[in-house]
Amino acid sequence: MDETFDVLIVGGAIMGATAAYFLTLDPAFRGRVAVVERDPTFTYSSTTLSAASLRQQFSIPENIRMSLFGLEFLKSAKERFGDVDLAWHEGGYLILASEAGLPVLQANHRVQKAEGADIDLLDPAALKATFPWLNVEDLAAGAYGRSGEGWFDAHAFLQAVRTAAKAQGAHFITGEVVAITREGNRVTGATLADGRRIGCGVLVNAAGPRGGRVAAMAGIELPVEGKKRCVFVVHCRTPLPKLPLLVDPSGFYIRPEGAYQICGAPPAEDNDPDADGDFEVDWSIFEEGIWPHLAHRIPAMEELKVVRAWAGHYEMNLLDHNAVIGPHPEVTNFYFMNGFSGHGLQQAPAAGRAIAEWIVHGRSVSLDLGVFSYERIAAGRPHAELNII
Repeated sequence: MDETFDVLIVGGAIMGATAAYFLTLDPAFRGRVAVVERDPTFTYSSTTLSAASLRQQFSIPENIRMSLFGLEFLKSAKERFGDVDLAWHEGGYLILASEAGLPVLQANHRVQKAEGADIDLLDPAALKATFPWLNVEDLAAGAYGRSGEGWFDAHAFLQAVRTAAKAQGAHFITGEVVAITREGNRVTGATLADGRRIGCGVLVNAAGPRGGRVAAMAGIELPVEGKKRCVFVVHCRTPLPKLPLLVDPSGFYIRPEGAYQICGAPPAEDNDPDADGDFEVDWSIFEEGIWPHLAHRIPAMEELKVVRAWAGHYEMNLLDHNAVIGPHPEVTNFYFMNGFSGHGLQQAPAAGRAIAEWIVHGRSVSLDLGVFSYERIAAGRPHAELNII
C-alpha cells in the first residue's frame, strides 16, 4: 500500500465531509482519516447542484429528528466554524394536498407535531388568507412550516465543513476509487484510478449517486442510483409575498432564490433511468410537467421568464426512498451513508455524527437510527418515507 489510514471515506462532498468533521472532532478518536474525492471543484456534485433546503415535514420520526439536528447545526455555524455566512433563510415549506392526498398529509402532520416540529395544517380559507396569490380551488389543505424550515447556501456549507475537518487533521485526497480490496469479511483498502493504493481499517461509502457502484466494488449489493433532476430558474414580475418552498400535488416545487425563483419536478416514473453522467437539461420537464401546473397554482406565473437551468444527480434508494446508515452486518468495517433520496444535504450533519459514533463508540449514540440499517436492504424489507420531494 502507498499509504494507510484508520478510516478511508469514499466521497468528499457533504456526507464525507461531515463524517470526517465529526470523527476528527471526537477526543476519543486518535486515528488518521482520509477523504477521497474525484472532483474537488464539486462542479457536478449533488451537494452543490441541489435546491439546498431543510424541512421537518417527513413521515418517519427519525427523518424529522435528523433534520432537526441539521437545523441546529446550521444555526450554530458561527460557533462551530467562525465567521461564516450560510445564508440561512427561514422561509418555510408549504406542502399542498388535494382531497385524495389529505389523509397522508394529516397522518404526516401528526407525526411531525409529536416530534416537536412547528408545522401548521391550514384549510383552503387559511391558505388563501396567508398566501393571497395561491389558487386553492382544488386543494383540501396545506402543511406550512412556521419556523425551522428554509434554504441556505450549499457551497458555503460544504466549504465550512471541509475546512474545519482539514484543520482538525483530516486528509483530503484527490482521486477516483476504482477498486476495493476485500479479504473475507473485511475491507482492507482501495485502489485509485492513477494506481495509488490506500489501506484502511474502516471504509465509509459516502459516494452519493455512485454509492451503489462503490458498494459493488466490495461485493455488496446496494440499490442506490443517481437520478437526473433539472432545476429551472424563473422570474415572475408579480410579487409573491411570503412565498415559501411550495410543493404542489402535481409534483412540482418552487421557492425564492434572491430576486428569482427556482423550481423543479420529477420526470415520469417510467422515464427515470440511472443518470450515468448525463447532466443535460431536459426542457420538456419544464414545458410539459411544471409550467402548466405552476400557472394553475399561482396564476401570476402564467407570465414568467425562464432565466437559466441546470441538471444534477439525485441519489435514490430504489427500495424505499430512505437512507442507509451504519455498518454492513457481515463486512463489519464497511459503513454506509447512502440513499437519502433528496434529503441528504439537510441530514448530513446527523448522518456524519452517527457514522463517527459507530466507528468510535460502536453505536449511534446521539440518535437511534436503527430503522436505516442495511439489514432491511438485505431482507428486501422497505421502510418507506412517504414525503419525498
